[in-house]
Amino acid sequence: MTENRDYTHVITANWEKSMNVLNRLFEVAKPSAAFGEPIQKGEYTVITASETAMGLGLGTGAGSGTEELSADEAKENAAPESGSGGGGGGGGGGWSRPVAVISIGPKGVEVEPVVDVTKLGLAFFTMIGSAMFMLRKMKQGKIYD
Repeated sequence: MTENRDYTHVITANWEKSMNVLNRLFEVAKPSAAFGEPIQKGEYTVITASETAMGLGLGTGAGSGTEELSADEAKENAAPESGSGGGGGGGGGGWSRPVAVISIGPKGVEVEPVVDVTKLGLAFFTMIGSAMFMLRKMKQGKIYD
């Protein structure tokens, strides 16, 4: 007969590790991640502003066997007579891109947006492709197919 194993300590340890990773993520996602260090040159101070996004996924698991299989069942299912298990995993990622430059000088504060030409180009070509697709469907008379 198999013994019932207690995996509470494994789950607790994995939970603590997950919370440590999450706390580190919150440390990274603070205002200093969005705003760069001020750079001074003469009468002007320049600060960069960025858009930052991060994502995280975590999972843990544990198990054990509580039932002993008969010899016939073990042969049919190819299952071990006792069981146990445990595991965990996670993944994450992040990105950042500049969105504006803040200039502070004798004339006041100016905010200049950073234009992402690649993003504008992709949006333009996506719009053109959608329009051409719809025109083609309209000419064929198959708008709702």
